[in-house]
Amino acid sequence: SGILTRGGPILGTSRTPFKRLDIPEADGVEKVPAMVHTYHKLQLGCLFMLGGNGSTKTANRLREEGLNVIALPKTIDNDTWGTELTFGFTSAIDVATKCIDDIHTTASSHGRVFVIEIMGHKVGWIPLYAGVAGGADVILIPEIPYDMDNVIKTIEHRMETSRFTIVAVAEGAISKEDAALSKKEYKKKLAERTSPSIVYDIAKEIEAKTGRETRVAIPGHTQRGGQPDAQDRIFATQCGVEAALGCLRGEFGYMIALRDGKMCHMPLEEVAGKLKYVDPQSDLVREAKALGISFGDE
Repeated sequence: SGILTRGGPILGTSRTPFKRLDIPEADGVEKVPAMVHTYHKLQLGCLFMLGGNGSTKTANRLREEGLNVIALPKTIDNDTWGTELTFGFTSAIDVATKCIDDIHTTASSHGRVFVIEIMGHKVGWIPLYAGVAGGADVILIPEIPYDMDNVIKTIEHRMETSRFTIVAVAEGAISKEDAALSKKEYKKKLAERTSPSIVYDIAKEIEAKTGRETRVAIPGHTQRGGQPDAQDRIFATQCGVEAALGCLRGEFGYMIALRDGKMCHMPLEEVAGKLKYVDPQSDLVREAKALGISFGDE
């Protein structure tokens, strides 16, 4: 009671990467055995795990340890495999869209190019949806490697009829040149980067090649908090109810999901370790391109 209007991970969170799950803590505590011990010590009948990709992997690991586990897809990134929606996603879109909306005023009055960094390291769901909703002129996401020459052409073309340009960039946006590198080579390049993030590099190059004053805007962690929107409240409520009913029926070892518009159960072993990426050929990408929005790929 009383949490429907609260956003963010109100239960608290552990940021331990899944790959470090079997590495003992500094005090020697082994995390998996400790979790199993605590589960039995508290005499739990089921552990509900709320989270994204890392949480579903941990949930599956604890299922393999014999615990009764039910996962609920809670992440702003909407990248959890097996479900069409995660709760947190639509609220994050609203925050990012408002940021783009607010930037329009200054961008227009000052005749500037604004490069806005939207959350999304590995997937581009938030920048894609917020970019379309906010009327961005260029959207760069990890799933569609961009060519900077194409981005520049779009901006120069827009400058013929407009005073400003909005470029929405995912944190994990990647150029075609970098996408061709091996994983090791790309990691090395990232480690050698002197700028805070890719948006600063993109902004610097835009200003140098177009001569148009360019600024960076970063809504950052505002996308992860604040009051949840109506859609998130409804979907989170549905997930909670379905998880509770499943527990009462003695059904465990799955994640609550939305598929084909219906609530269902996805086995944890099928979900764990997979990401749901934006399809570059999806309807929304195709429709955005038809509107004249550039993804930098052509």
